[in-house]
Amino acid sequence: MKERRIGVVMNGVTGRMGRNQHLERSILAIRKDGGILLKNGGILIPEPVLVGRSEEKLRRLAHIYGLDRYTTDLDTALSDPANGIYFDSQVTDRRAEGLLKAIAAGRAVYCEKPTAVTTAGALALHEAARKAGVKNGVVQDKLWLPGLLKLKHLLDTGFFGRVLSVRGEFGYWVFDGFQWPAQRPSWNYRKEDGGGIMMDMFCHWRYVIDNLFGPIKALSALGAVHIDRRRDEEGREYRATAEDAAYGTFELENGVICQFNSSWDVRVRRDDLLVLQVDGMNGSAVAGLRDCRIQSGAMTPKPVWNPDIDSPIDYYENWAPVPTRDPCDNAFKVQWELFLRHVAEDGPFPWDLLEGAKGVQLAELGLRSWKERRWLDVPPLAAP
Repeated sequence: MKERRIGVVMNGVTGRMGRNQHLERSILAIRKDGGILLKNGGILIPEPVLVGRSEEKLRRLAHIYGLDRYTTDLDTALSDPANGIYFDSQVTDRRAEGLLKAIAAGRAVYCEKPTAVTTAGALALHEAARKAGVKNGVVQDKLWLPGLLKLKHLLDTGFFGRVLSVRGEFGYWVFDGFQWPAQRPSWNYRKEDGGGIMMDMFCHWRYVIDNLFGPIKALSALGAVHIDRRRDEEGREYRATAEDAAYGTFELENGVICQFNSSWDVRVRRDDLLVLQVDGMNGSAVAGLRDCRIQSGAMTPKPVWNPDIDSPIDYYENWAPVPTRDPCDNAFKVQWELFLRHVAEDGPFPWDLLEGAKGVQLAELGLRSWKERRWLDVPPLAAP
């Protein structure tokens, strides 16, 4: 089989997400699998080129994974015609600069979300890519989580009947750094550095809701800085200026009501770090990252309110697991494979920069709703 190699400039992979999910579990995993089999019988092999601001961090990372291509000079990496793709997982407020350079160089671009800190900025990136005629995509990984794939199957096969509501619980306790080191980077908690859970998670909830449950008509949101003092990676105390919890209610065009709680200040007592409960006329489902359980109308118990006695009902009974029919790969890797096919053979890839801008729009409207303390409509988003 004929091999085709394509350079992938990876900017920001010295960070936790970029390193773990995109470099190690996606690009390097694809290489370990022998590449991607194309329709013409050829093999596409991605060649990572590590880019960042710290040469020492890049050298260390390259040594760990046995790589020899790394640089702090993004312009030089983009000027190499062998590097056909630019990927960005930097902090949000640095993303636009790198993407615009790559677009100007004629490279296909793929990036983490949020794509920008404002809707206007996100739409400008989409318009730049459209005018340049370059292929583009945005990470929307949760669509390929095993639990959500099972949930989508239930929706597609009509298990619920008419869907009534969706409740999402996401989050975990992130230590403040005083007694135990924090497990998230400190910039997440500084508004001036692009932090805040609403901009982060509402981008996720936009594509999850759009793709599974329907278009969003309106929203009401509230944020909170529950913990206002934290310590950073060097142990220095700082003031948290970005919200660490967000509570959103979304009214869909089809009448479904979605409520999503996102928090880095919650101790988990539920099935998973992310749990979605979908209730319909004919049945309900509870989906986590990997598993999904259902309760049909016929298996629904009949509770009666009586707080004076222990409940005779075990509310965890009568829920059946949805079987795993096919093995699921890493969600980030699955989308990377789709994007690589999109670049190499024009395979379908609807998760572009315009879809990414929709996530930024929802987050920006959420922040505005919080500030103005009112419901806001979510208008259709189109490129200028």
